[in-house]
Amino acid sequence: MTTADNILSAPTLSPRQRSPSAAVSATAYAPWWTGLAAGLAWGVLAVLTGTWPNKPLGFSEWAYTTEFAWFAGLVAVALLTLSLAPGRIAAVPAKLRAAGPWLIAVALGLAVWEVFTAKLGTLPPPFFAPPQSLAEVYITDWRRLLESGAHSLQLLGLGIGIGASVGFLVGVLMGWSRRASYWVHPVLRVLGPLPTTALLPISFYFFPSSWSTAIFLIAVGTAFPVAILTASGVASVNKNYYDVARTMGASPWFLVLRVAIPAALPQVFVGLFMGLGHAFATLVVAEMLGVKAGLGWYLTWAQGWAAYPNMYAALLVMALLFSGLISLLFLVRDRVLSWQKGIVKW
Repeated sequence: MTTADNILSAPTLSPRQRSPSAAVSATAYAPWWTGLAAGLAWGVLAVLTGTWPNKPLGFSEWAYTTEFAWFAGLVAVALLTLSLAPGRIAAVPAKLRAAGPWLIAVALGLAVWEVFTAKLGTLPPPFFAPPQSLAEVYITDWRRLLESGAHSLQLLGLGIGIGASVGFLVGVLMGWSRRASYWVHPVLRVLGPLPTTALLPISFYFFPSSWSTAIFLIAVGTAFPVAILTASGVASVNKNYYDVARTMGASPWFLVLRVAIPAALPQVFVGLFMGLGHAFATLVVAEMLGVKAGLGWYLTWAQGWAAYPNMYAALLVMALLFSGLISLLFLVRDRVLSWQKGIVKW
């Protein structure tokens, strides 16, 4: 075959195959279409909020409407800049790009909320308030909200810490000892399904203050699921693990601390996750009925004064706080169970 034949039979390369740098450049200049749509959605929210007059309330005007419109406009400009600026798409963090659909959904949700409250008044005030009313609460009453959140975190920390520790120890004892399981397991089966808030009147009698009562109830709500699932995890450990450890001269304490507990940790974290849900519900009820501080108390105070924007603002803070604690639990689980990566799916 001649040289000319070799040249004619050579495969044709695309522009990207001929120049890798050109392919990278083309990718870098590609628009971020989801971000573009999100920027347009936030722009619509800004125009809608700033140009459509609010429906008269008869007693006052919704404050911070202009500021909310400017905030939405700034978010729109930032997203459009990231979406269209040459060479900037490579600098967009992966998490931000993954959150693109949520950015669109949040903007559209806020727009619908704004229309049916401030603009049309379909959802009547003061029971329903527009988004800018929450901004007013965070700007004017941030100190009380911060103090309430700190009190709730302190109650949760003490209650969950005590309940998780006691539940873990009881669960290990039940899973390891058949005699302990014989006596303790029926008690947990009878008392565990009871709502912890049902114990509130009795707890007020035995504990000297509403603060200690709240800690006790949160601890009880956390301890039961942790104990049950820890016991299940310890009892279901493969017996071959114990046999191998015994052949190497392991003591009973070694079997408990280095074999049973590590193997049961996935179940322990499931119990902690369930215990957090019980603790959140108990916290709110305890603060509403007895404790004179915290987010639950703030909700009761806002409802008593018909300050519904304050109530919604506190609910949002509560949701973010509880979600953050659950996310923190997931981070701890991933760190502690890194040696079981790929096995734990929840």
